[in-house]
Amino acid sequence: MTRPAAANTPNFTPYRSPTFHCPTVHHYGNGLGPRPGTLNGTTLCVTYNKRDITADNGGAIRFAFVEPGRFAVAGKCQYWQRDHWKVRIDRGFGAIVQWDGSYWWDLRNGYGGAILRNFRIEGQPVGPAQAAAAVATISPPLAAQMRRYGAGPGGGFGAEVTLPSGIGC
Repeated sequence: MTRPAAANTPNFTPYRSPTFHCPTVHHYGNGLGPRPGTLNGTTLCVTYNKRDITADNGGAIRFAFVEPGRFAVAGKCQYWQRDHWKVRIDRGFGAIVQWDGSYWWDLRNGYGGAILRNFRIEGQPVGPAQAAAAVATISPPLAAQMRRYGAGPGGGFGAEVTLPSGIGC
């Protein structure tokens, strides 16, 4: 598929999957992530299970401890990530809020995209606006991202972004 040349300012269109191929997808469970410097190459594809963000067993602490390493390995020319989020107070109770995310960029061609979907509150399907309202008092920035990139009832369709020119590999 041919896309127009990258512009100097971001341009948003509905989300599309990346056009590059993932030779290997690395999977990481709760509280786990890659060690910086261990994943070679210019293309990186990962999935993260972030379903144990809880207060009662330290899951939220483990999540926060590993997150900087996840960011450190993301500086590839072509990057794709899928993650599955679940936020709970206690493992004995259902998730307060959960969703799935997919994010990618292709610095070679000047595009990227993000979409959040499959929102649920206490196990019930909701749209991104309802999920954003559930997390807004704890994290206004996260709520803003849910509204911007959320797909589903009462929401949008994610976004594909034309990255500024001059970014390349």
